[in-house]
Amino acid sequence: MTVGGIIVAGGRTSYSRPVDGPHGWRPTSAYTAAVTVGILLLATSVLAGRADIALIGIPGLLAATWAHAGRPTTPLRADLHEPPGPTTPGELTATLQLAAGPGEGADVVHLRITAPGHRTTHLTLAARPQGQARDVPLGLSSVRTGPQQTFTVDLRGSRHGTWEEEPTQVRAATRLVLPGAAPLGRLPLPRRLRGLTGPHSSRRLGDGTELRDIHPFTPGDRLRRIDWRTTARRSPELDTLYVRRTYSTAEATAVLVVDSRDEVGPDVRTWRGYGIIRVDEPTSLDLARHAAASVATALVEAGDRVGLEDLARRRRPLPPSAGRRHLRRLVHGLALAHPKDLASAHRVRPPQLPADAIVYLFTTLLDDDPLRLVRTWRTAGHPVVVIDTLPDVHTVIESHLAIAWHIGRLEREDRIAALDVEGIPVVRWAGSQRDQAAVRFEALAHAARRHTPGRTP
Repeated sequence: MTVGGIIVAGGRTSYSRPVDGPHGWRPTSAYTAAVTVGILLLATSVLAGRADIALIGIPGLLAATWAHAGRPTTPLRADLHEPPGPTTPGELTATLQLAAGPGEGADVVHLRITAPGHRTTHLTLAARPQGQARDVPLGLSSVRTGPQQTFTVDLRGSRHGTWEEEPTQVRAATRLVLPGAAPLGRLPLPRRLRGLTGPHSSRRLGDGTELRDIHPFTPGDRLRRIDWRTTARRSPELDTLYVRRTYSTAEATAVLVVDSRDEVGPDVRTWRGYGIIRVDEPTSLDLARHAAASVATALVEAGDRVGLEDLARRRRPLPPSAGRRHLRRLVHGLALAHPKDLASAHRVRPPQLPADAIVYLFTTLLDDDPLRLVRTWRTAGHPVVVIDTLPDVHTVIESHLAIAWHIGRLEREDRIAALDVEGIPVVRWAGSQRDQAAVRFEALAHAARRHTPGRTP
C-alpha cells in the first residue's frame, strides 16, 4: 500500500538503530478538559444549589480518576531495521519495529514518516499487547544513486486518549545506492594493447588466434605451428617448412574519469543548490554513475583492465585492474562520487594515466575544463571518448533563467562542435538517446578496428 508517496508493504530486515530522545507521559487535552469541566460543574452546583448540575460533572471526574489510576509507566520502544550493505536503485525498504516493555503502555501509536523528496505520511496504529512487537514495513521508490537519506519517523504513543507520550524520533542511517549497468556490446579500445595475454589480438607476433602470415620455419618456432598443407604446396621435397604466425593476445587498459564537480537535474531552477531535485528524475551524476558502471561492466567482462578517476577527489584513485572483485570496487567508488566545493575542485594538472590507456570521460560539458583535459590527454597519445551526461533540461518559464540557459546551451554546443572537429567522439547518455549509446559505441569500435594499421577489417 502506498501512503503519501511512502510505501507501507511487507518484509523484514535485520539492521537495528535505537531510538533517540527522552521518554515521558503527560495528560492529553481531553484529560485536562474532563477534570476542569468536572470541577467547574461541581462548583456551579454548590453555588447554585442544584444537584442535577453536579450529576453532569461527576462522570467526567470519575473518568479522569479512572484514567489517572491507569497512568502508563512503560515507554514505547522503536527500532528501525534496514538491509545491511549497499543497495540498488528502485525501492528502498526498512522495517519499523514497535514494542512495549512490561507494565502499562500505549494502546495507540501515532506515526509521521518523512523522506527527502517524498510526501509526509501519517499513520495511526494499534499497539500490540505487552511483550509483543509490531512490524511496520516501509518502502520508497527512487531512481537516484549514491548516498541517500531515507526514513525519518516521528512517533508518539497514547493510552485511552487521556495520556500521551513525549514525541521521539527514529532516523535511518544514510544508505548507499549502487548504480546499475546497462548491457553494451563492443567498446572502443586503445590503439596499443599491453600484457602477455588477454581477450584481444594485438599487433605483435605471439600465440593467438588471428592469422598474421605464413613464414618459413626459423629456430624458435613451435612444431605445432607448422602448416603442412602450405609446406606440401610450396616445398614438395620438404626442403623448407612453413609455419602459421599469429598475432599475440593482449588486454586493453581503460580509465573512467567521472566529472563529479557538480550535480545538476533536469530543472534549471535547482541548479547551484537552490530547490529540491526530484527523486524520480536522475541527475547528471546519476547518469554518469550509470554510464560508467555500464562501461566498466562491459570492459571487465571482456577481460580488460579498468581504472577510476574522480575529478572532484585528488586522492586514492582506483588503479587499473581486472576481475569481478575489482568491478565491485569500481561500482562502489562510483556510488561514493559526489560534488565538492567548486573553488577547490579546479585541477591544475590532469589525472596521470597509464601509458597506452583509453579514457572515458563522463561530464556535462558545462564549462571549459573538460576540453582542456581532453586536449592534454590527446597530446599525450591517449584516445578519448566523451560521454555527455547532462539530463534533458525541462522548459524554463522564468525569463531570466531562460536567457541564462540559452546562453549556456549555446556555449555547450560550441564545445561539442569543437570536440567533433578535433575527432573526439561524444556519446549522449540521457533520455531517448541512452538506448542508442550501445549502437554508437559499436560504431566507434568498428571504425577504430578498421583504421588500425596492420590489422584486417
